[in-house]
Amino acid sequence: MDKKDAPKEIDTSLTLTLSTDFPNTSSKPEPQPELEKEVRKESAPESPTEPEYPSGLNLALITVALCLAVFLVGLDRTIITTAIPKITNEFNSLSDIGWYGSAYLLTSCSFQLMYGKMYSYISVKWTFLGAIALFEGGSALCGAAPSSKALIIGRALAGFGCAGIISGALVIISLSIPMHKRPIYTGLIGAVNGVASVVGPLLGGVFTDKVSWRWCFYINLPIGAVTLIVITLLFTDPPNEKTAAMTAAERRRQFDLFGTIFFVPAIVCLLLALQWGGEQYPWGSWRIILLFVMFALLSTIWGIIQWKKGALATLPPHIISQRSVAFGVWSTFCLGAAFLLVTYFLPLWFQAIKNTSATGSGVDYLPTAVSVTFTSIGAGFVTTAIGYYVPLMLGSSVLMSVGAGLMTIFTPTTSTGLWIGTQILFGAGAGMGIQQPMMAVQAVLNPIDIPVGITAIIFAQALGGAVFLSIGQSVFQNKLVIKLKEWVPGLDPEIVIANGAWGLRKKVESLGIQWVSGTLEAYNDAVVITFVVATAMAALSMIGALGMEWKSVKRVDKKEKMEDMIEGEAVV
Repeated sequence: MDKKDAPKEIDTSLTLTLSTDFPNTSSKPEPQPELEKEVRKESAPESPTEPEYPSGLNLALITVALCLAVFLVGLDRTIITTAIPKITNEFNSLSDIGWYGSAYLLTSCSFQLMYGKMYSYISVKWTFLGAIALFEGGSALCGAAPSSKALIIGRALAGFGCAGIISGALVIISLSIPMHKRPIYTGLIGAVNGVASVVGPLLGGVFTDKVSWRWCFYINLPIGAVTLIVITLLFTDPPNEKTAAMTAAERRRQFDLFGTIFFVPAIVCLLLALQWGGEQYPWGSWRIILLFVMFALLSTIWGIIQWKKGALATLPPHIISQRSVAFGVWSTFCLGAAFLLVTYFLPLWFQAIKNTSATGSGVDYLPTAVSVTFTSIGAGFVTTAIGYYVPLMLGSSVLMSVGAGLMTIFTPTTSTGLWIGTQILFGAGAGMGIQQPMMAVQAVLNPIDIPVGITAIIFAQALGGAVFLSIGQSVFQNKLVIKLKEWVPGLDPEIVIANGAWGLRKKVESLGIQWVSGTLEAYNDAVVITFVVATAMAALSMIGALGMEWKSVKRVDKKEKMEDMIEGEAVV
């Protein structure tokens, strides 16, 4: 920040003191010193009026539109899972399965930080609408795809749009809601995202079986259209004097294009290594090693560029080094890893061990979804009431650790009460804490830096899930092979791995009833080891919670009220 733009804290407090503490000390005003006259002239905007936030029906419609946008993202991440078998049959594209998820993940992760800068220095409204339009275009292409390659391109385009949707929704919330009420709405956004992630496979199964797999993508179009219309008509960008005064050249300087050239391929190398390692190529193959080496080299160069460019970097050092942002990123990375591990492997446990269908496993996972939904919303009300988010982050780490820890004692004979109870505990912890770092970012950063801070948190959550899902998959397969050789030495492990979780019991029975019990024990042990990893990551998130600053989101005095009014006038 330039010196001329820096807030004059001492002079502002002097002005407030003169106007509030001594209102009637003299009938004649004292002459103003020249310095004070100059300060008053320069800081005229420092006496802001209360920002006019949307209210009533407008606020309700904007909130619904944002929830629908976030619902789209959560739905799109998981709805394709039940459609993949039909897609591969139609296109005869079994070898492309990995790319249906990878193409989406590569673009969504690679461009998240770029959206942070766009929301800071370009119109929030049109950047968000652009992200929705890209997502809608990608969905339309996927639905109408005449080939597997077209579907992959559509997934990549949808991921590019997805990268800016959740962060954009949170930025618009920060522009539409006073600071002390935002936890409620942030919790609502988190709850919708959680519900969508669970509903996705169920809805995907219905569309695939009853209509067509293409409706897994077409469903996004009418929902996204509602968001486009409402935000276009009802949301207005607040004025931002700092960016308005910038020339086109000065705005371009805010975007770290040079750093992006290194950041995007670095993330691509990492994610490809994680996607291919242990699946298409052994972890020790030269391709996987080269990808990890390239990731390390490119990310190191990118880090040096960020340090050199300072405030003009994609992720400025003064933001990521801020205490609450740094610990919030760590906490979200860990919780994102733990949550995705359980979200992915618990339904596998239901299908393989409890012999449920894909749809049935989704139903059995509902205790987690319901728990996440209610605690996410409840956590928002609690944060608004007490003003502090740190206690909820601490509680989140404890509950998720306990819930995931209890999952590590699952056996083929585990009772229904136990797996429901552990899900409720784990889901309560996830709903309670995953959204809190978002509030911390808004509480500790300057308004112009908040979008970058929010995208850093979202990126950490996505990256944590992507990295540890691959680690979990590798640990799962290695453990499964070891245990199958131990429990059923006469059965080829490749048969079990190729079959997958659904219909495992029936497949093994067809090969020999004597192998069923040992196979289920081996599969149970393999899934449980992923819960051990989830428990460790949930416990490590405690470091992030303990490192957070205890800053209230409530405005308890005039100084905080003025800060909130100033924040409301900035483009966040």
